[in-house]
Amino acid sequence: MTALAFDARHLWHPYTNVLDPGPMHLVTEAEGVWLTRADGGRMIDAMSSWWCTVHGHRHPAITAAMHRQLDRMPHVMFGGLTHMPAIDLGQRLVALLPEGLDRLFYCDSGSVAVEVALKMAVQYQRAMGHPERAEFATIRGGYHGDTWKAMSVCDPQTGMHSLFQGALSIQHFLPRPPIAFGQDWSADPAQNGLGALEVLLSRNAHRLAALIVEPVVQGAGGMYFYHPAWLQGAQALCRDYGILLILDEIATGFGRTGRLFAADHAAVTPDILCIGKALTGGHISMAATVATEAVARGIGESAANVLMHGPTYMANPLACVAAIASLELLHERDWAAEVAAISRQLAQDLAPARDLPHVVDMRVLGAIGVIEMDRPVDPDLAHRRACETGVWLRPFGRNIYCMPPFVITPAELRKVSTAMLELAEGAR
Repeated sequence: MTALAFDARHLWHPYTNVLDPGPMHLVTEAEGVWLTRADGGRMIDAMSSWWCTVHGHRHPAITAAMHRQLDRMPHVMFGGLTHMPAIDLGQRLVALLPEGLDRLFYCDSGSVAVEVALKMAVQYQRAMGHPERAEFATIRGGYHGDTWKAMSVCDPQTGMHSLFQGALSIQHFLPRPPIAFGQDWSADPAQNGLGALEVLLSRNAHRLAALIVEPVVQGAGGMYFYHPAWLQGAQALCRDYGILLILDEIATGFGRTGRLFAADHAAVTPDILCIGKALTGGHISMAATVATEAVARGIGESAANVLMHGPTYMANPLACVAAIASLELLHERDWAAEVAAISRQLAQDLAPARDLPHVVDMRVLGAIGVIEMDRPVDPDLAHRRACETGVWLRPFGRNIYCMPPFVITPAELRKVSTAMLELAEGAR
């Protein structure tokens, strides 16, 4: 049995029919923006391997740091023990994050970071004398991960977890912010979506622990970019009603939208922040949930006095040194100029999509390019074409999109845009 035949028979891939997995590529090497297949062909990883390899694959500075740490201490539990990689990373993150976010809980994946954030919110409300505040509000079109509680705050109808309706906790959803990024902002709450949020909060504040949203960019729920002013209004309403604001920056953090964090577009500091994906430059899984002193102190002074969570691989030293090296690269390189150049070129190269049949919209924000169709796009079509186009794309829903590594060259980016346009033209 060949390797690919064994894979098709025994391995279960994400969001894939186990009985008919479709086209599969055996990757043997990854470097920079390129993936090398077992047949010798190469493809540009236009997905940044699900949005995390901002510096490209196998960056020598990150791999060298991991090699050094591997020879000293690959892992040690974080309960009752600590180590310098965790402390060093913490110092760097506290200096980098918006002022006030300085209590770090290391996690081993983005979904877990969201789970921890939801737990923090519930424990905090209980500590404040509100044990009845155990539910959550969010906006439609959102995506916050695949673990159980995280699924409950993803869009229950159009999201990836609609199959689990009836099994998940029922949360409180309101329409996504109606004013898109770049459009003129309206101060009228009936037009900007904040009126609907205030109605929801006013009716349910007694049972809500927090509002959780992806700031400015909704990722896997639809690749929608909304106006930053909505976040400012949402933060004010949360404060009025005593509800925490959780921002999920797992997909958007570390420069993807053109700002270091997407919330920077709105100058908003949440009560709890989730980060991950690009934190380690995509070299190993790691995430973090970061809270304000008020949230941490509330939980610490409560009857329970401890946050009830503890992943086995929390603060893994290999992941910590990878994150430190990744942050150093962001500091050394002009990542903002790289992202701005990607944004300008994507806007220009993808402009012809607007004239194609079945295209609803083309939009770009930072190093994110999206062609939205009027019908679902078969990802297998993109997978089959990857060998001939030399570009790895993985559409979802109605969206053909790219999130390339920041180090991509103009010529490589043009190949990506061309492949996206060809896919849009053929997706009829």
